[in-house]
Amino acid sequence: QVQLVESGGGLVQAGGSLRLSCGASGNIFSASTMGWYRQAPGKQREVVAVIDPDDKITYAQSVRGRFTISRDYAGPTVHLDMNDLRPDETGIYFCNYIAGTKGHWGQGTQVTVSY
Repeated sequence: QVQLVESGGGLVQAGGSLRLSCGASGNIFSASTMGWYRQAPGKQREVVAVIDPDDKITYAQSVRGRFTISRDYAGPTVHLDMNDLRPDETGIYFCNYIAGTKGHWGQGTQVTVSY
């Protein structure tokens, strides 16, 4: 079993910044894909940024140039630095961990971007 604990959400004004962090524990494998997804009110969960075992990174088009995902293998921990946040990026941000064919989700952290 894998446990994911997210932190760093909160309330920020448009144009502001936040850093999300997600620590993984339990049955951890070094070759894993970790990432961040968000779910806005009334919408489906969507990918924000993902980093694979080879450190290849994929970003949603809308966040490129503003968000940066990084990984610390010591934890392992994955971070998401979010800059120039927009009100439509309000939602619950979920950490995801995949090793082999098994995926795990964190409980989510709320990000609210006000006008």
